[in-house]
Amino acid sequence: MNRVYVCSCFGITEQQVRDHADKGACTPRQIASACKAGTDCGGCVRRIQALLGRGACPRRELVDQGDSDVLGAGIPALPQPQAA
Repeated sequence: MNRVYVCSCFGITEQQVRDHADKGACTPRQIASACKAGTDCGGCVRRIQALLGRGACPRRELVDQGDSDVLGAGIPALPQPQAA
């Protein structure tokens, strides 16, 4: 089985990114929280964005509402910026 690495800094594969996305990680930042991909040199962030695509995230609405448990697997929801 061929492994296609997305993040060489942490040895994260495309399949691992997809697995985290299937569990609800909808953004590169949430992928980073799950597995550190994109947090060192940042060279893989665009590839992660491409893997996540622009499709609807099944849990996006709950994430946007700040539900801290929606992502499961220890992936916290990100705090939402306060309106000015």
